[in-house]
Amino acid sequence: MIQNHLSALREKHQALERKIEEEETRPLPDTIRIHSLKKEKLRLKEELLN
Repeated sequence: MIQNHLSALREKHQALERKIEEEETRPLPDTIRIHSLKKEKLRLKEELLN
């Protein structure tokens, strides 16, 4: 069960990384969205490390 939870967190973390990269490569990136995605990614990373 714990392994499934960690796998799900890793998948979400990777998905956020892709969304951030997509947003940053747009002609007019939404910096507020990028900031929000990065905060969520950091929260997931902290949860993975605990």
